[in-house]
Amino acid sequence: MPWPVPVTLSGPHARLAPLAPEHAPGLREAAADGELWRLWYTAVPSPEGMDAEIARRLALQATGSMLPWTVFDAQGRIVGMTTYMNIDAVHKRVEIGSTWYAGRTQRTALNTDCKRMLLGHAFEQLDCIAVEFRTHRLNTQSRRAIERLGAQLDGILRSHQRSPNGSLRDTAVYSITGAEWPTIRAHLEWQLERPR
Repeated sequence: MPWPVPVTLSGPHARLAPLAPEHAPGLREAAADGELWRLWYTAVPSPEGMDAEIARRLALQATGSMLPWTVFDAQGRIVGMTTYMNIDAVHKRVEIGSTWYAGRTQRTALNTDCKRMLLGHAFEQLDCIAVEFRTHRLNTQSRRAIERLGAQLDGILRSHQRSPNGSLRDTAVYSITGAEWPTIRAHLEWQLERPR
């Protein structure tokens, strides 16, 4: 049996549903909100490339190396994608990544809610020993968001991979361990409950 298996996760600000081809129209619209694919330091599919990206992620799911979700906001509108990736079933580790959100939802409680659900599922249902986050060293917005979650910087993988524009990417690697999860969970719940 594959590990982990697709599951729907729900919170007060978001719902994560297993990625499906029929989500393509909503995902195309979400990607167009902010023209996210134009950011040179990250890889967000363009509206025209959305079908291929869905097929890519579902193919990786079939091999057991990725578990992709479509992100819905509290009103039920599709606003992005996220995944467990680099899945290590032997050592029970996952990376939360390949995440992007429509411009209108950035810097809202939606990301915190999504990460709380994904981390909670990883540590409480899947018994993971650690969860990783990776981003371009120069993607300061993503790095600050990861740090706000309470993840610790493990280090920088220099010249880690080639970006779509041909430049070399230095990858910042962060993690949260199973032992840290109770404190991180309390922190995320406080962030979600505090007045905005």
